[in-house]
Amino acid sequence: MAKVLIIGAGGVGQVVVHKCAQLPELFSEIVLASRTLHKCDNIAQQVADKYQRTIETAQVDADKVPELVALINRVKPAMVINVALPYQDLTIMDACLEAGVNYLDTANYEPLDTAKFEYSWQWAYQQRFADAGLMALLGCGFDPGATNMFTAYLAKHYFDEIHYLDIIDVNGGDHGYPFATNFNPEINIREVTADCRHWENGEFVTTPAMSTQQRFICPEGVGSFDIYRMYHEELESLTKHFPTIKKAQFWMSFGDSYLKHLEVLGNVGMTGIEAVEFQGQQIVPIQFLKALLPDPSTLGPRTHGKTCIGCVVRGIKEGREKTVYLYNIKDHQDCYQEVQSQAISYTTAVPAMISAKLMLEGLWMQPGVWNIEQMDPDPFMAAMNQYGLSWTVIEEPGFDLL
Repeated sequence: MAKVLIIGAGGVGQVVVHKCAQLPELFSEIVLASRTLHKCDNIAQQVADKYQRTIETAQVDADKVPELVALINRVKPAMVINVALPYQDLTIMDACLEAGVNYLDTANYEPLDTAKFEYSWQWAYQQRFADAGLMALLGCGFDPGATNMFTAYLAKHYFDEIHYLDIIDVNGGDHGYPFATNFNPEINIREVTADCRHWENGEFVTTPAMSTQQRFICPEGVGSFDIYRMYHEELESLTKHFPTIKKAQFWMSFGDSYLKHLEVLGNVGMTGIEAVEFQGQQIVPIQFLKALLPDPSTLGPRTHGKTCIGCVVRGIKEGREKTVYLYNIKDHQDCYQEVQSQAISYTTAVPAMISAKLMLEGLWMQPGVWNIEQMDPDPFMAAMNQYGLSWTVIEEPGFDLL
């Protein structure tokens, strides 16, 4: 029995609340906080209607450490589940240290005014959390998160050494809009337009954004999609914690309509992150664009199709080279029927709930700052099958990526 404080009431926060509410024997009390109180209240009403559970809500500005500390001290949770913006990771970590509670997030810190995301800022908190006897667990979404656990699980059970890693994230869903993003528009566009980095021969190699493409056929009839190589944060931690990796790449699917709209917006400066003057006011173009796009949390009713996310790993077992593909497929409408959200939020939120569960149960609890792949993957993988994200392993799938 434990009380948790969930910070962030977007699409992912909504699903985390739903999934925690489904386990009252563990998550006995849930508090949901956000800058926008009515979003919290709407989610609380969903939970009350579906599970007959009362969720406490609160307003907090996650950019302000004193507000966060005051809320944590009043609520007194066993841990904080951070599903707010990645710009707010450090303020929430600071507040957890000051208030003496454990911490979990789904994405690494990203400065608001710099198109750069890496773990160095959060890894620097290692000694402070260790000295305080508190745990901070990083990157507990799907990618990063489940894909890290897929890699760790394969390393533990299928390989003596991993040499090549390809993470493939395909969203085969269609929401009917010519241009919209399936999660926070600002974060999504910053990721897509950033230079690509992949790991090769002991260092990161930089190439232009979206410059490497190939066709990928998903299993189980999900379809065939164009996938593009891009940088994603789990490459940084996985290549650190699995040093035998010679090459690691991240791939994501994009449709032609999305890419064409993104190119046009970039050409007119709408994807910029630096403030400019517009009609006598200072605005950040990408934040202005975000306000014009549909809220990803509203896409659930109209999104159809499936996601297919997994890892292709090649390495050595007992002196022989082998390839294994481990993946999850999730139907958007199945997610909507269960938690009133599309699969992008669902696949991020379920690993966060599972990770919080394993921490609270003591299976993963240890002082310091950790990436999820440093934990034992077996209980996590078992829980994925139990709580809505079943997975499949194919040995020798018969394909290789560039």
